[in-house]
Amino acid sequence: MRIIRGKYGRRRFDVPHNITARPTTDFARENLFNVLENMTDFEDKTALDLFAGTGAMSLEFLSRGCKSVTAVEIAATQVNFIRSVKEKLGDNNLKIIRGDVFRFMATCSQTFDIIFADPPYDHPRFAEIPELILESRMLKTGTIVIVEHSSSHNFSTLAGFREQRAYGSVNFSIFIV
Repeated sequence: MRIIRGKYGRRRFDVPHNITARPTTDFARENLFNVLENMTDFEDKTALDLFAGTGAMSLEFLSRGCKSVTAVEIAATQVNFIRSVKEKLGDNNLKIIRGDVFRFMATCSQTFDIIFADPPYDHPRFAEIPELILESRMLKTGTIVIVEHSSSHNFSTLAGFREQRAYGSVNFSIFIV
């Protein structure tokens, strides 16, 4: 896994073979961040990465200047990998929470400037996730929400929907609330 740009750009980290997450491809991440950079300045922003997996998105937000990034992931292997990368970078602006994303969303009262969610495509509650985020207390005026999904989902009828971007088989629905 590599961090594409920013202060940690071009740094590479070997992902353990036993990680079960499907990381967002470099191609899709790079293109998404090109879109996001035209929407906002990451400097002094807070970001939340739900279903963090390898932490690639969290690390990209951190590298590009977010003052605080929270990564939520339930799998111990993935959490340990993210924690090891955080230690190698020596950056304390990354907060790692090992826990259930649904419980986190239901109880979190902190607000974020950017929320990214990349649930497993086969998650039984996948279709509920964008609406749960958009109805949560984690939003403030202007929060950008990005949900990664397959082409079989269409979230264009939800409040705040701005656009859907496709990069190969990876789709992103972008909302601004």
